[in-house]
Amino acid sequence: MTPYATHAAADPFARSLSAIETLTTTLSGSDASTWTHTELEEYLDAAGRELLRLLLQDHLDLRAAREEEQVRAGAGPVVVGPEGRVRPWREMEHSRWLATVFGLVRVTRVAHRCPGACNVHPADTALSLPAGRHSTGLRRLAVTEAVRGSFDQAHQAVERRCGNVLGKRRLEELVVAAAIDIDGFYQAKIPVPCSREMPLVVQVDGKGVVMRPEALREATRRAAEKAASGHRCRLAPGEKPNRKRMATVACIFDTRPAPRRPHDVIHPPGGRSSERPARPGPKAENKWCTASLVRSPGQVIADAFDQAEARDPKHLRLWIVLVDGARHQLDLIAAETARRGVAVHILLDFVHVAEYTWAAAHAFHQPGTTEAEAWAADRLTAILAGNAARAVEEMTAQAVQEQLPTTRREAVDACCRYLTGHLDQLRYDTALNNGWPIATGAVEGACRHLIADRLDITGARWGLLGAEAVLRLRAVVANGDLEPYWRFHTRKEHARIYPDSDPQQFALTA
Repeated sequence: MTPYATHAAADPFARSLSAIETLTTTLSGSDASTWTHTELEEYLDAAGRELLRLLLQDHLDLRAAREEEQVRAGAGPVVVGPEGRVRPWREMEHSRWLATVFGLVRVTRVAHRCPGACNVHPADTALSLPAGRHSTGLRRLAVTEAVRGSFDQAHQAVERRCGNVLGKRRLEELVVAAAIDIDGFYQAKIPVPCSREMPLVVQVDGKGVVMRPEALREATRRAAEKAASGHRCRLAPGEKPNRKRMATVACIFDTRPAPRRPHDVIHPPGGRSSERPARPGPKAENKWCTASLVRSPGQVIADAFDQAEARDPKHLRLWIVLVDGARHQLDLIAAETARRGVAVHILLDFVHVAEYTWAAAHAFHQPGTTEAEAWAADRLTAILAGNAARAVEEMTAQAVQEQLPTTRREAVDACCRYLTGHLDQLRYDTALNNGWPIATGAVEGACRHLIADRLDITGARWGLLGAEAVLRLRAVVANGDLEPYWRFHTRKEHARIYPDSDPQQFALTA
């Protein structure tokens, strides 16, 4: 006769089931019937998170019990350490803490040991546990919040959702660690294919970030120390505080040609006729951004050209480069195009041209007058029509004829120097006829979004590693690549911690 079981096996999820019963009992009780919906939400938020933590803990305990049963039965593979030595001894009840999005849990597993060597835990590989205490989900949450707002706000958001599982200093370290695979991700990522009839546009710009003294470049740091040695109360007019480190931002995108006329960009004096509405300009498609505080401008420009070449490896498309006129950027772009053997059309940002032209207009006419508007519109229309040299001659002749005083003449001379120094990048007539963009709005917007909206918040002073990580992760988010990047980063992190994928071989974790 088959004997009766003397006791039933314990339910591995007994604690979770008990928590569910407690939850339903509380909600069906008389006290809960008087709660407002706000009080119900607050209770369920805390109790629900604790229930999820218990479910995770019970599952981990179940896996630990099954592993121990396997060891007692003498089953399981032979475990070899990272140095190649077999671990013949097995010791149970080795545990470690894991901070998750639900709270703290304890992971218990079997340690495989041998004299004079580190312990090996096969369960760590199966669970893909991190090297530290904080889970991958918690790291992802920390990164999401930290690139969105300040570190204080990110810490508060994590604490509201997960409880007290992560300190602010550790949060900053996790953000820095999360950015280490960005280069590898974009080297492996295949860009979206595009028609060869669509021009490929490259835009480059720079923007300063307020840094701690030790994070400044050497020349800036020396200038800041020299200025501080004077013990002055305030800076002189036009003097810079030498607190910023320049970040280089590059933007790549495809665009559909949109031919226009000069009057589609600058309305004629007296207003635009309703019979000839302005034609819309070209729009950016498949935009991709990169930025860096650590890398030199030449390296960032090389990264941008790597992305452009990945989109057009055989150089079959038209390449257009838009810059603000900085000579060092033009030199770096020329060197990069020569190295790659690609022909590009370099254009000066028309907005910068317009700013210089308006400053010259105010030297001849009072600001805000119709005469100033007509003067600027006439000169800008000529520049858009490809007659920048003629516009310079007319400005100079008018300044001489009217005998402008030195203070007003300087604005005219600055405009003439700017235009004369970049005549070969002012072929706007060709650009408008072919439907190319003539302004750096995409990279200007990237500078505002990537840097000004996060790194330039009031009172922020950055360390180099933290600023670089946040900047590059914000670029990943702006490119719409956070989800695929995080999957890539998780795989890479697993490979670093557990380099041998053979189930017979396991590596040390914590």
